[in-house]
Amino acid sequence: MAVVDVVVNGRTYQVACDDGQEDHLVDLARYIDKRVAELAKTMGQVGDARLILMASLLVADELSEALESVDSMKQTLEDGQEERAGDAEATFATLASRIENIAARLESG
Repeated sequence: MAVVDVVVNGRTYQVACDDGQEDHLVDLARYIDKRVAELAKTMGQVGDARLILMASLLVADELSEALESVDSMKQTLEDGQEERAGDAEATFATLASRIENIAARLESG
């Protein structure tokens, strides 16, 4: 288990993570620090806890929107697959009918 120092709103925090995840954790902390800095510009320094809470809520909102977008894309993809499956069935039925017509003509001819 690794321990990483991350800085949010000018304060250093030690955070444990799985080995190999250190860089990812630092990147996440930088993202949170950026959001906290943006909030501090508009709200002023209202305390670390409040700024981090507000930043966390903003990030959670971004995640929620991203998940809704993914769900919408999944549904669109599934709808398209069902439509293509229906198209394939119709194509196979048309081909089967043509083959049967050709076979009937060959038998009668």
